[in-house]
Amino acid sequence: MLDSAFTLGVWTIDNNTHNGILEAGAGYGGEWTRDASINAWNVASLFRPEVAEKSLWSVTEDSIRIGHQYWDKIIWTIAAWNHYKVTSNLFFLEKAYSCAELSMSELEQQYFDKEYNLFMGPAVFQDGIEAYPEPVYDKKKWDDSFVLHHPHSDSIRCLSTNIVYYQAYLSLAQMANILGNEDQEYLNKASSLKESILKNFYDKKHNSFYYLIDHKGFRHKYQEGLGISLVLLNHILDTKQAKMMVKHLSLTPYGIPSISPSFPRNSKEKPGRHNMMIWSHINAFYANGCAENGIEDEFYRELNNMATLAMRNGQGNFYEIYTIDGEPSGGWQCGSLWDKKEHQTWCATGYLSLWVRQVFGLNCDENGFISLSPKGMQDGSECILSDIHYQGSDITISVIGHGPKMSVTVNGHPTSDTHIYPNLGKVHYHITLSEK
Repeated sequence: MLDSAFTLGVWTIDNNTHNGILEAGAGYGGEWTRDASINAWNVASLFRPEVAEKSLWSVTEDSIRIGHQYWDKIIWTIAAWNHYKVTSNLFFLEKAYSCAELSMSELEQQYFDKEYNLFMGPAVFQDGIEAYPEPVYDKKKWDDSFVLHHPHSDSIRCLSTNIVYYQAYLSLAQMANILGNEDQEYLNKASSLKESILKNFYDKKHNSFYYLIDHKGFRHKYQEGLGISLVLLNHILDTKQAKMMVKHLSLTPYGIPSISPSFPRNSKEKPGRHNMMIWSHINAFYANGCAENGIEDEFYRELNNMATLAMRNGQGNFYEIYTIDGEPSGGWQCGSLWDKKEHQTWCATGYLSLWVRQVFGLNCDENGFISLSPKGMQDGSECILSDIHYQGSDITISVIGHGPKMSVTVNGHPTSDTHIYPNLGKVHYHITLSEK
């Protein structure tokens, strides 16, 4: 099942590529900045670098500034920095830095709230009103799905959005450093924003995070699945705190829900499209975040969940959304059940990222090298990743065993070097993991 889901994931990428652009999935086009960015960031920059690059530029305004929905479009910066690390394309980096720098400057001027030292606007990817409690949701506008059509939704402050800005600042600093520009200002802004995230969203007493602060300054203590995942990925908490937080999360048999608990206007029979539903691209962010903090049981559980949702419950299909019982669904919004969407790219790339980053442990750095830190399979069984083309290297990686100790052979010869370099030609890394 796990292997079949991997094959399906690669097929989904190629099936959703049209005119060289990786689109969101069946029933959608390719016009969302967040989709293009998340897909490139997950695996597309490694698996299909030319497609990823064209897709990233396709959601900009003439490569001058990042385009489309303002509140989360800065996620493009994170994807662009990752794309450079994978490709070592300095020409791309120069253009991307200029585009991201201008966009960040404009967003700071228009949407930065100096009172809270936070960015305003809806949550990442949550453009549907069923992602929001009252009073952000205006029941008089119950038939209008777009979040910004509801009063005051542009002046809320959300956990996920602000962590994306934090990571974007760090990405800008790293870009600047490579290009020989000043990076300290961005590092300072990142540090300041992290402090504000902890000050305004972190509930120290319960070791948990608020979802959003509304226009009246009220903090809504709902669990935002993507926000929590980004907390883990960006090490907003230390490892001990992160592990304790995860122990007390509200989870379902099929993974972390989008927003929980259910809003009073929704029910299990009619779950809100963005509320108490499983968006499996969030599962992937959460699983990667758990893995980065050494929470391996949760990582492997979500790896299995994503494969199960696609191959068994979805019958060979990465659907966009599932109920908490694991059934494909579009969820309820504006009084009706929305269509379920098939073959969603960010669900597929999210699943593939769990294998690439964690099971096989491929992590690119700014020097153009891949460092190897595989976790392998939980039961120690062998897994093989082949046909990875990376800057002139044709890579096969096999991993067997489980545990922190790693021994490596390259084309049959032992080595202590745990990096993959460009221009190696055809190369096979065999990695054995053990407890001692």
